[in-house]
Amino acid sequence: MIGRIPITDISPVVDCGQWPAKAVAGETFQVSATVFREGHDAVAAGVVLTAPDGQRGRLRPMRELAPGTDRWGLDVSLPAEGDWLFRVEAWSDPIATWLHDAEIKIPRGMDTDLMCEEGARLFERAAKAVRQADCPGNGNGNGHPAAHTRTGRTTTSSATKPATKPSTKPSTNGNGNGDSTCGHRAALLAVAATLRDEQLDPRARLSIAQLPETAALLEAHPLRALVTRARPRTIRVDRRRALYGSWYEFFPRSEGAVVNESGVSKSGNFQTAAKRLPAIAKMGFDVVYLPPIHPIGHTFRKGRNNTLSPEPDEPGSPWAIGSDDGGHDAIHPDLGTIEDFAEFTARTRELGMEVALDFALQCSPDHPWVKEHPEWFTIRADGTIAYAENPPKKYQDIYPVNFDKDPEGIYTEVRRVLRHWMDHGVRIFRVDNPHTKPVGFWERLLADIHATDPDVIFLAEAFTRPAMLQTLAKVGFHQSYTYFTWKNSKYDVETYLSELAGETSYFLRPNVFVNTPDILHEYLQHGGNPAFRIRAVLAALASPTWGVYSGYELGENVPVRPGSEEYLDSEKYQYKPRDWVEAERAGWSLAPFITHLNLFRRAHPALQELRNLRFHRVDQPDMVCFSKRLPGAYDPATRRHGLGDVVLAVVNLDPHHTHEAAVELDMPALGLDWNAEFVVDDELSGESYRWRQNNYVRLDPHIQPAHIFTVRAAPR
Repeated sequence: MIGRIPITDISPVVDCGQWPAKAVAGETFQVSATVFREGHDAVAAGVVLTAPDGQRGRLRPMRELAPGTDRWGLDVSLPAEGDWLFRVEAWSDPIATWLHDAEIKIPRGMDTDLMCEEGARLFERAAKAVRQADCPGNGNGNGHPAAHTRTGRTTTSSATKPATKPSTKPSTNGNGNGDSTCGHRAALLAVAATLRDEQLDPRARLSIAQLPETAALLEAHPLRALVTRARPRTIRVDRRRALYGSWYEFFPRSEGAVVNESGVSKSGNFQTAAKRLPAIAKMGFDVVYLPPIHPIGHTFRKGRNNTLSPEPDEPGSPWAIGSDDGGHDAIHPDLGTIEDFAEFTARTRELGMEVALDFALQCSPDHPWVKEHPEWFTIRADGTIAYAENPPKKYQDIYPVNFDKDPEGIYTEVRRVLRHWMDHGVRIFRVDNPHTKPVGFWERLLADIHATDPDVIFLAEAFTRPAMLQTLAKVGFHQSYTYFTWKNSKYDVETYLSELAGETSYFLRPNVFVNTPDILHEYLQHGGNPAFRIRAVLAALASPTWGVYSGYELGENVPVRPGSEEYLDSEKYQYKPRDWVEAERAGWSLAPFITHLNLFRRAHPALQELRNLRFHRVDQPDMVCFSKRLPGAYDPATRRHGLGDVVLAVVNLDPHHTHEAAVELDMPALGLDWNAEFVVDDELSGESYRWRQNNYVRLDPHIQPAHIFTVRAAPR
């Protein structure tokens, strides 16, 4: 049943509260709700937060987001991890209602004494309501309500000032309790007394209620009527890495691999792969993602370019997990031992990075599960186990697990494997094809892990339909792959990135990879070096988490055949040693450019947020402009936030041609007045420009495909 003061459309709420909304420690997000009432009396709203330990905070004021919309909001930042509760409260504000009417009537000489007496009585009621718990400074009060609005009308302020200015400042001994409470009560009573002082002109009496000091008193001690409380909603606050990070995917077996003149191959291992880690850290990456590191089956092993006739020394696909050497809890003998893996992860941590491990719930025909638990698989009419298919593609080297055959047995084993790797230091898992397993399985498993290890992060590699991708995010996945690799036009870039930063942002955190071992988009195949730079700029600046698959910095762009998104000589089926040093020495590596982007991201907290992405108008179909802003401190005098950290990017999406355009900026989104002039410093070229709302740009993709600006106020 609806409350006395209706509170509707509360946000953030995921599927009517079935699952918690998401945030990370220190992230800024908005709590909002629609609040209104019958008639024209003023209403106000606020938010009460309850910490994971059950400690309830003070009431925090909400503000009407746009006059006349009845939509109220409050920007919130939660400092600690855990499950927080928030509750929206709304109430009728008798003093704001009275003040609105008094500001109309008293200047016109209408019912002046009556209006002053009614106001005095309201302030007396406010003084009477002051309790010890209401005092600022003791942390458990209900102070600081919102500003007030009148339904359908705007409150204005009289400029008339009193002949004398009775003090409304409370006396205090600085400890925020007893004496302060008495001072606040006395100040409210002083307002009431002034309103009754018939020796003063009514307009002067009214002005005491209009003083900023009086408004501050009412913020600390609101007079609330018809208080209505919505039921609490949950916000799950994760560690910062769940939102922000730069990922680098590479195959340990390729680092240090040897391919001799006769074509015979020898695998690299964790020790040789560790030699690559300093270069990855130098590029500014935070997470090193490893494809499966487990033994690989021999039956139907795939060879070079996905053939069914491998050479004896060809390694096979890491996703064909399991052999006589073990299954999901084992390490491929060519890579080393569990001790070698521990040294690799320790070295990664020393360099300020984390290891993310692939978690692929599938088997080769040689996996121990196939022998020990044949009931976990689908048996075809001819008695054989069904291998994976995505017609016309066939994966004869992989058996999918049938999660309906023995749900409890499969769940118990999968949980054991997961905790095995957690016990060996892995705190991030990239889950392969989660959309081919029951959603309820993931909801149960992720809740199980969260109950004991809330710092463990799961990334869903869910290239699937939106309903499945989004539901996986709702049930507990901390991050999700996205459709970004297929979004290359201006329309697609603007609409899809806006969706990720907006309507899905409270449950789906994007991890925007520019390429993967399976996805080499035609944009990269045909766009040359400019295309690689353009996509890196979009991913690194528009999303707080982005990633690259190794070889991206070398511009690898040759498909196995025209029209395919698979790489020629794919690393999934063979060793692929690369000469990183020679590429940088020759000057054609993108490593310096990627380093620049990642270090820029670290230096600008605005780029580490998701929901602050704003697109601006560009009159050219091949160019986009977007910004991210983290406002500065709030100034009570101006009632505005400082400019803060502002990044503005203009990107030419056409990797082949130069384009010119006019950029029209949404100035408030940048924290600037509409007529402001400001300075932009280009992070790529080092040049600076004076900009206004409307500006001219020209971008040659072969020189610099983008402007990456930081914004600062123009010197006088």
